[in-house]
Amino acid sequence: MSNSQPPRGSWDPNNHSSSVLNELKKLWVSLFGTYPPNKSPRIIAVIVFLILLAMAAWSSIYTIPSDSVAIVQRFGKYLKEVPPGLHMKLPLGIDTALIVPDKRQLKQEFGFNTPGATNRYQNSRGNNGHQETQMVTGDLNAALVEWVVQYRISDPTKFLFEVRNPSETLRYVSESVMREVVGDRSVDEVITIGRQEIESDALVKMQLLSTKYAMGISIDQVQLKNINPPKPVQESFNEVNQAQQEKEKLINEAKRDYNKVIPLALGEKDQRIREADGYRLKRINEAEGDVAKFNALLTEYIKAPEVTSRRIYIETMEKVLPNIKSKVIIDIATNNILPLLNLDSKTSQQKQGEHK
Repeated sequence: MSNSQPPRGSWDPNNHSSSVLNELKKLWVSLFGTYPPNKSPRIIAVIVFLILLAMAAWSSIYTIPSDSVAIVQRFGKYLKEVPPGLHMKLPLGIDTALIVPDKRQLKQEFGFNTPGATNRYQNSRGNNGHQETQMVTGDLNAALVEWVVQYRISDPTKFLFEVRNPSETLRYVSESVMREVVGDRSVDEVITIGRQEIESDALVKMQLLSTKYAMGISIDQVQLKNINPPKPVQESFNEVNQAQQEKEKLINEAKRDYNKVIPLALGEKDQRIREADGYRLKRINEAEGDVAKFNALLTEYIKAPEVTSRRIYIETMEKVLPNIKSKVIIDIATNNILPLLNLDSKTSQQKQGEHK
């Protein structure tokens, strides 16, 4: 008799004698995509068991990066928080580990997109980016505001379980707060001098709301980027800004010239005043010295008039005689001095001088 049927217990797809064997066959097909080889079912069962054991061991080992923690759930219920490193959990979906980057600084961008972002809530979706930037200021003007929110996950448990989709909620909170803060100020304050105040107020209000909603998020910084008027009025606004910058430039140039000329004039004025004061003190001291000298001479003259007069005469001659170019010294007993003077020579010299 011909043996056209496979032997009993073989892995024939038409053999339905054993439900256990069929289940093993289906498991083998689901794992490898082909029918099992024509071998003993026990050997195949051992192979399948080892494969399942390896998969269970592999799924029970997980690694947490240094900037993150893991929240472990058992059958969906919170179990514990695990620090960074290599850890093990119950396999086959009994325990699940959700990794939360609590030490990493995250950010959300409004009005622009950074290429290569891995967080899907970091950038705006579709045309929402343009709508997010459109705001009305307190003086009923329009402005296009772009900003960035930098935050950290302070409480991983609250971040995962207290609020549904906290990253998206943070985007809504940030947009709401920014519209409120911008709406309290004029367009000039928003674009020019009020940027730092807007950032500070928005940071405080965002942190208060995130705490109130128990999102487990800590806001680190709110930073304004580009702030522009709407496109229909942007050209006119740029002209106004250019005129204001030109005005500031002229004011600064005038202040520069003022600071250059006025201090110099004040310095010269102080110098002249000090010179005049010094000359005044000099004249006063000289006069006081002359008075003291005269009084001293007067005292000595009263004591010895002849001696003092002679000394004064001699001192005066010492000052006068060196300045006289020609000197004639005569004897007091001489009656006639004409023979001693060569008047003819002097007269001829004077005539020659006149002719010249």
